[in-house]
Amino acid sequence: MKVLVATEKPFAVEAVEGIRKEIENVGNELVLLEKYTETSQLLEAVKDVDALIVRSDKVTKEILDAAVNLKIVVRAGAGYDSIDTDYARQRGVVVENTPGQNSNAVAELVFGLLVYVARNFYNGKSGTELRGKKLGILAFGNVGRNVARIAKGFEMDVYAYDAYCPSAEIEKTGVKAVDSQDKLFEICDIVSLHIPATTETKGSIGYALVSSMKPGAVLINTARKEIINEPELLKLMGERCDLKYVTDIMPDANEEFAKFTGRYFSTPKKMGAQTAEANINAGIAAAKQINSFFSTGDTTFQVNK
Repeated sequence: MKVLVATEKPFAVEAVEGIRKEIENVGNELVLLEKYTETSQLLEAVKDVDALIVRSDKVTKEILDAAVNLKIVVRAGAGYDSIDTDYARQRGVVVENTPGQNSNAVAELVFGLLVYVARNFYNGKSGTELRGKKLGILAFGNVGRNVARIAKGFEMDVYAYDAYCPSAEIEKTGVKAVDSQDKLFEICDIVSLHIPATTETKGSIGYALVSSMKPGAVLINTARKEIINEPELLKLMGERCDLKYVTDIMPDANEEFAKFTGRYFSTPKKMGAQTAEANINAGIAAAKQINSFFSTGDTTFQVNK
């Protein structure tokens, strides 16, 4: 089988070496397309491959149509909204992700951002401590659980809400479960977002929800840009000079948000999975999943069933 690693933003060298070892050790062929700049390059590269590993690269209908032999696409990471999963299913192409491989990296970034904003972006003025603050975690998946673990080390008071995770499951980890998203925002000093971008969640974090937060509240987004209702959040930040917003996903309205000096920060690029460890873990996991798919038909991590 021929496996293509197509990465506009390449894996670390160690990750590529690990992927190659996994793929070639079972007799499959690995080809690389790194730092490509045109869609035409990807269209040409996928023509004869059986499997595809990507990072945040877009796998569109056009790409899927060009990949006539393609049987599986694995997104090395958790989010897969860059892949046309519905059309892939129509074509009989399995789409998988590698959940959990980037979780600790994202969770650590949450606290990098949180300490930064709590200390007023290191501007020399007095900030606040995290100990004793109420931290709300919206969605209690792999990242949310790691955020909770780190928060306990800061001696924070941790709450969570997840529409798809039973309260008893949350409580087993020593985190207080709340019964609604609205309540999470109402009672917490800080809310960290970890929901995916779905039809249900896109634009769901807006004026009504965030306005219920306490004075001096902090909203952190290391999930997806699309979940934020940017016009509504801009309106609210204009009305509430105490509200702070930090993210590693630059908003479309970044210039407008940037006007709120001392209350807003965004990294230039998405940074959640940008550690050597996460890069290597996700890449090798993707390779192992492809090998399992071809050897045993395993589709444990399929997201387009």
